[in-house]
Amino acid sequence: MVTVADDGGSSGLLRRDMGVLPPGDIRSCLVALADDESLMSRLFRYRFPDGGLQGHSFGNLFITALSEVTGDFERAVQESSHVLKVRGRVLPATLDDVVLEAELQGGATVMGQSTITASERLPLRVWLTPEDPVALPQALAALEDAQLVVLGPGSVYTSIIPNLLIPGVCDTLRRTRARVVYVCNVMTQPGETDRYTAADHLAALHGHGAAGLIDDVVVNDTPVSGDLAGSYEAKGAEPVRVDDERLRTMGVRVVHARVAAAGDYFRHDPDVLASVLMRLTH
Repeated sequence: MVTVADDGGSSGLLRRDMGVLPPGDIRSCLVALADDESLMSRLFRYRFPDGGLQGHSFGNLFITALSEVTGDFERAVQESSHVLKVRGRVLPATLDDVVLEAELQGGATVMGQSTITASERLPLRVWLTPEDPVALPQALAALEDAQLVVLGPGSVYTSIIPNLLIPGVCDTLRRTRARVVYVCNVMTQPGETDRYTAADHLAALHGHGAAGLIDDVVVNDTPVSGDLAGSYEAKGAEPVRVDDERLRTMGVRVVHARVAAAGDYFRHDPDVLASVLMRLTH
Protein backbone atom coordinates (compact mmCIF):
# COMPACT_ATOMS: atom_id res chain seq x y z
CA MET A 1 0.00 0.00 0.00
CA VAL A 2 1.75 3.12 -1.27
CA THR A 3 1.10 6.83 -0.79
CA VAL A 4 0.25 8.97 -3.81
CA ALA A 5 1.03 12.35 -2.22
CA ASP A 6 4.46 12.85 -3.85
CA ASP A 7 4.87 16.17 -5.67
CA GLY A 8 8.62 16.44 -6.16
CA GLY A 9 11.09 15.55 -8.92
CA SER A 10 9.92 13.52 -11.90
CA SER A 11 6.66 12.54 -10.18
CA GLY A 12 5.81 16.16 -9.46
CA LEU A 13 6.45 17.21 -13.05
CA LEU A 14 4.30 14.43 -14.45
CA ARG A 15 1.60 15.17 -11.93
CA ARG A 16 1.48 18.83 -12.95
CA ASP A 17 1.96 18.37 -16.70
CA MET A 18 -0.09 15.21 -17.29
CA GLY A 19 -2.61 15.28 -14.45
CA VAL A 20 -1.60 11.73 -13.49
CA LEU A 21 -1.19 10.42 -9.95
CA PRO A 22 2.50 10.57 -8.96
CA PRO A 23 4.13 7.31 -10.07
CA GLY A 24 7.50 7.58 -8.31
CA ASP A 25 6.80 5.77 -5.03
CA ILE A 26 4.76 3.15 -6.89
CA ARG A 27 7.66 2.59 -9.31
CA SER A 28 10.14 2.21 -6.43
CA CYS A 29 7.98 -0.47 -4.81
CA LEU A 30 7.46 -2.31 -8.10
CA VAL A 31 11.20 -2.40 -8.75
CA ALA A 32 11.91 -3.53 -5.16
CA LEU A 33 9.61 -6.53 -5.65
CA ALA A 34 10.85 -7.36 -9.16
CA ASP A 35 13.74 -9.55 -10.28
CA ASP A 36 16.77 -7.32 -9.62
CA GLU A 37 18.68 -8.93 -12.47
CA SER A 38 16.00 -8.42 -15.11
CA LEU A 39 16.52 -5.96 -17.93
CA MET A 40 13.08 -4.42 -17.32
CA SER A 41 13.88 -3.79 -13.68
CA ARG A 42 17.08 -1.96 -14.69
CA LEU A 43 15.13 -0.08 -17.33
CA PHE A 44 12.50 1.09 -14.82
CA ARG A 45 15.31 2.51 -12.64
CA TYR A 46 16.96 4.37 -15.52
CA ARG A 47 16.95 8.18 -15.32
CA PHE A 48 17.57 10.33 -18.37
CA PRO A 49 20.73 12.38 -17.70
CA ASP A 50 20.04 15.33 -20.01
CA GLY A 51 17.82 16.72 -22.73
CA GLY A 52 14.11 17.36 -22.47
CA LEU A 53 13.61 14.24 -20.34
CA GLN A 54 16.40 15.08 -17.88
CA GLY A 55 15.60 13.82 -14.39
CA HIS A 56 12.70 11.62 -15.46
CA SER A 57 12.91 7.89 -14.81
CA PHE A 58 11.81 5.51 -17.53
CA GLY A 59 9.58 3.72 -15.04
CA ASN A 60 7.68 6.90 -14.21
CA LEU A 61 7.15 7.64 -17.91
CA PHE A 62 6.06 4.05 -18.57
CA ILE A 63 3.43 4.07 -15.81
CA THR A 64 2.21 7.51 -16.91
CA ALA A 65 1.90 6.43 -20.54
CA LEU A 66 0.15 3.20 -19.58
CA SER A 67 -2.25 5.18 -17.39
CA GLU A 68 -3.08 7.40 -20.38
CA VAL A 69 -3.54 4.44 -22.72
CA THR A 70 -5.76 2.45 -20.35
CA GLY A 71 -7.45 5.46 -18.75
CA ASP A 72 -6.93 3.81 -15.39
CA PHE A 73 -3.98 4.39 -13.02
CA GLU A 74 -4.74 1.25 -11.01
CA ARG A 75 -4.69 -0.89 -14.15
CA ALA A 76 -1.43 0.79 -15.22
CA VAL A 77 0.13 -0.32 -11.94
CA GLN A 78 -1.20 -3.85 -12.37
CA GLU A 79 0.10 -4.13 -15.94
CA SER A 80 3.48 -2.75 -14.86
CA SER A 81 3.56 -5.47 -12.20
CA HIS A 82 3.10 -8.08 -14.91
CA VAL A 83 5.83 -6.56 -17.08
CA LEU A 84 8.27 -6.63 -14.15
CA LYS A 85 7.09 -10.06 -12.91
CA VAL A 86 6.59 -8.58 -9.46
CA ARG A 87 6.28 -10.93 -6.50
CA GLY A 88 3.22 -9.73 -4.62
CA ARG A 89 0.97 -6.72 -5.25
CA VAL A 90 1.64 -2.99 -5.17
CA LEU A 91 -1.49 -0.99 -4.41
CA PRO A 92 -1.95 2.78 -4.30
CA ALA A 93 -3.61 3.88 -1.06
CA THR A 94 -6.17 5.92 -3.01
CA LEU A 95 -6.88 6.90 -6.59
CA ASP A 96 -7.91 10.41 -5.54
CA ASP A 97 -5.67 13.40 -6.23
CA VAL A 98 -4.39 14.31 -2.76
CA VAL A 99 -2.01 16.98 -1.49
CA LEU A 100 -0.04 16.65 1.74
CA GLU A 101 0.04 19.70 4.02
CA ALA A 102 1.87 20.31 7.28
CA GLU A 103 2.04 22.54 10.31
CA LEU A 104 5.67 23.26 11.12
CA GLN A 105 7.35 24.17 14.38
CA GLY A 106 6.50 27.81 15.01
CA GLY A 107 3.03 27.48 13.49
CA ALA A 108 3.69 28.01 9.78
CA THR A 109 1.67 25.92 7.31
CA VAL A 110 3.14 24.57 4.08
CA MET A 111 1.69 22.58 1.19
CA GLY A 112 3.31 19.75 -0.74
CA GLN A 113 5.46 16.79 0.24
CA SER A 114 8.64 18.23 -1.28
CA THR A 115 8.07 21.57 0.47
CA ILE A 116 7.67 19.86 3.84
CA THR A 117 11.04 18.10 3.67
CA ALA A 118 12.78 21.22 2.31
CA SER A 119 11.52 23.45 5.12
CA GLU A 120 13.94 24.64 7.80
CA ARG A 121 11.47 23.79 10.58
CA LEU A 122 10.32 20.26 11.38
CA PRO A 123 6.73 19.15 10.82
CA LEU A 124 4.46 18.85 13.87
CA ARG A 125 1.47 17.34 12.11
CA VAL A 126 0.39 16.61 8.56
CA TRP A 127 -2.95 16.17 6.82
CA LEU A 128 -4.36 15.49 3.38
CA THR A 129 -6.37 17.79 1.16
CA PRO A 130 -9.05 16.74 0.54
CA GLU A 131 -9.33 15.16 3.99
CA ASP A 132 -11.65 12.33 2.92
CA PRO A 133 -10.10 10.59 -0.12
CA VAL A 134 -11.56 7.19 -0.93
CA ALA A 135 -9.32 4.30 0.07
CA LEU A 136 -8.64 1.69 -2.61
CA PRO A 137 -10.93 -1.22 -1.58
CA GLN A 138 -8.31 -3.82 -2.53
CA ALA A 139 -5.80 -2.14 -0.21
CA LEU A 140 -8.18 -2.24 2.75
CA ALA A 141 -9.02 -5.89 2.00
CA ALA A 142 -5.32 -6.76 1.90
CA LEU A 143 -4.80 -5.15 5.32
CA GLU A 144 -7.76 -6.97 6.83
CA ASP A 145 -6.71 -10.37 5.47
CA ALA A 146 -2.99 -10.05 6.25
CA GLN A 147 -1.03 -12.06 8.81
CA LEU A 148 1.55 -9.30 9.18
CA VAL A 149 1.28 -5.58 8.43
CA VAL A 150 4.58 -3.73 8.22
CA LEU A 151 4.83 0.05 8.48
CA GLY A 152 8.15 1.41 7.24
CA PRO A 153 10.99 1.80 7.01
CA GLY A 154 10.58 5.13 5.28
CA SER A 155 9.95 8.82 5.69
CA VAL A 156 7.63 9.10 8.68
CA TYR A 157 5.66 12.24 7.80
CA THR A 158 5.75 12.03 4.02
CA SER A 159 5.61 8.29 3.23
CA ILE A 160 4.10 6.36 6.16
CA ILE A 161 1.66 8.76 7.83
CA PRO A 162 -0.10 9.77 4.56
CA ASN A 163 -1.37 6.18 4.33
CA LEU A 164 -2.72 6.33 7.88
CA LEU A 165 -4.62 9.50 6.99
CA ILE A 166 -6.72 7.75 4.35
CA PRO A 167 -10.19 7.21 5.88
CA GLY A 168 -10.71 3.56 6.73
CA VAL A 169 -7.04 2.56 7.01
CA CYS A 170 -6.70 2.91 10.79
CA ASP A 171 -10.13 1.35 11.33
CA THR A 172 -9.05 -1.62 9.22
CA LEU A 173 -5.80 -1.95 11.18
CA ARG A 174 -7.89 -1.99 14.34
CA ARG A 175 -9.98 -4.90 12.99
CA THR A 176 -7.26 -6.99 11.40
CA ARG A 177 -5.95 -10.07 13.18
CA ALA A 178 -2.48 -9.37 11.77
CA ARG A 179 0.44 -8.28 13.89
CA VAL A 180 1.19 -4.67 13.07
CA VAL A 181 4.91 -3.91 13.09
CA TYR A 182 6.68 -0.60 12.73
CA VAL A 183 10.24 -0.86 11.37
CA CYS A 184 12.03 2.20 12.70
CA ASN A 185 14.50 4.00 10.46
CA VAL A 186 18.16 3.47 11.28
CA MET A 187 19.10 7.11 10.60
CA THR A 188 17.28 10.38 11.17
CA GLN A 189 16.04 12.25 8.11
CA PRO A 190 17.16 15.88 7.73
CA GLY A 191 14.22 18.25 7.55
CA GLU A 192 11.77 15.66 8.82
CA THR A 193 13.02 13.78 11.90
CA ASP A 194 16.14 15.64 13.06
CA ARG A 195 17.27 14.36 16.48
CA TYR A 196 14.29 11.97 16.67
CA THR A 197 14.64 8.92 18.89
CA ALA A 198 12.85 5.66 18.10
CA ALA A 199 10.07 6.67 20.52
CA ASP A 200 9.75 10.05 18.78
CA HIS A 201 9.15 8.21 15.50
CA LEU A 202 6.46 6.07 17.14
CA ALA A 203 4.89 9.11 18.81
CA ALA A 204 4.51 10.76 15.40
CA LEU A 205 2.59 7.71 14.16
CA HIS A 206 0.47 7.62 17.32
CA GLY A 207 -0.36 11.29 16.85
CA HIS A 208 -1.77 10.57 13.41
CA GLY A 209 -4.16 7.75 14.25
CA ALA A 210 -1.94 4.75 15.00
CA ALA A 211 -2.14 4.86 18.81
CA GLY A 212 -2.95 1.38 20.08
CA LEU A 213 -2.58 -0.20 16.64
CA ILE A 214 1.12 -1.12 16.59
CA ASP A 215 2.22 -4.33 18.33
CA ASP A 216 5.99 -4.36 17.72
CA VAL A 217 8.73 -1.88 16.89
CA VAL A 218 11.85 -3.25 15.19
CA VAL A 219 14.98 -1.26 16.04
CA ASN A 220 18.53 -1.58 14.77
CA ASP A 221 21.48 -2.80 16.86
CA THR A 222 24.14 -2.66 14.12
CA PRO A 223 26.69 0.07 14.94
CA VAL A 224 27.60 2.54 12.21
CA SER A 225 31.30 3.08 11.49
CA GLY A 226 32.94 6.37 12.38
CA ASP A 227 33.65 7.36 8.77
CA LEU A 228 30.11 6.62 7.63
CA ALA A 229 28.64 8.32 10.69
CA GLY A 230 30.75 11.38 9.88
CA SER A 231 29.48 11.41 6.31
CA TYR A 232 25.89 11.33 7.53
CA GLU A 233 26.58 13.96 10.18
CA ALA A 234 27.82 16.33 7.50
CA LYS A 235 24.39 16.00 5.88
CA GLY A 236 22.52 16.55 9.15
CA ALA A 237 21.67 12.91 9.89
CA GLU A 238 22.57 10.66 12.81
CA PRO A 239 21.80 7.12 14.01
CA VAL A 240 18.37 6.82 15.61
CA ARG A 241 18.79 6.39 19.37
CA VAL A 242 16.65 3.63 20.86
CA ASP A 243 14.91 4.66 24.10
CA ASP A 244 13.56 1.28 25.18
CA GLU A 245 11.81 2.30 28.37
CA ARG A 246 9.81 5.07 26.70
CA LEU A 247 8.87 2.75 23.83
CA ARG A 248 7.53 0.14 26.24
CA THR A 249 5.44 2.73 28.07
CA MET A 250 3.80 3.39 24.70
CA GLY A 251 2.42 -0.16 24.65
CA VAL A 252 4.69 -1.90 22.14
CA ARG A 253 7.15 -4.77 22.22
CA VAL A 254 10.64 -3.63 21.27
CA VAL A 255 12.44 -6.04 18.92
CA HIS A 256 16.22 -5.49 18.81
CA ALA A 257 18.15 -6.92 15.85
CA ARG A 258 21.20 -6.16 13.74
CA VAL A 259 19.06 -5.28 10.73
CA ALA A 260 21.28 -2.62 9.13
CA ALA A 261 24.20 -3.08 6.76
CA ALA A 262 26.87 -0.61 5.73
CA GLY A 263 27.97 0.09 2.18
CA ASP A 264 27.84 3.41 0.42
CA TYR A 265 24.89 4.00 2.75
CA PHE A 266 23.77 2.71 6.14
CA ARG A 267 20.41 1.10 5.57
CA HIS A 268 18.31 -1.96 6.32
CA ASP A 269 19.54 -5.30 4.99
CA PRO A 270 16.41 -6.64 3.24
CA ASP A 271 17.20 -10.32 3.81
CA VAL A 272 17.97 -9.89 7.51
CA LEU A 273 14.95 -7.66 8.04
CA ALA A 274 12.69 -10.14 6.24
CA SER A 275 13.95 -12.92 8.51
CA VAL A 276 13.24 -10.86 11.63
CA LEU A 277 9.76 -9.98 10.42
CA MET A 278 8.88 -13.57 9.51
CA ARG A 279 9.78 -14.72 13.04
CA LEU A 280 7.23 -12.27 14.43
CA THR A 281 4.40 -14.17 12.73
CA HIS A 282 5.08 -17.35 14.75
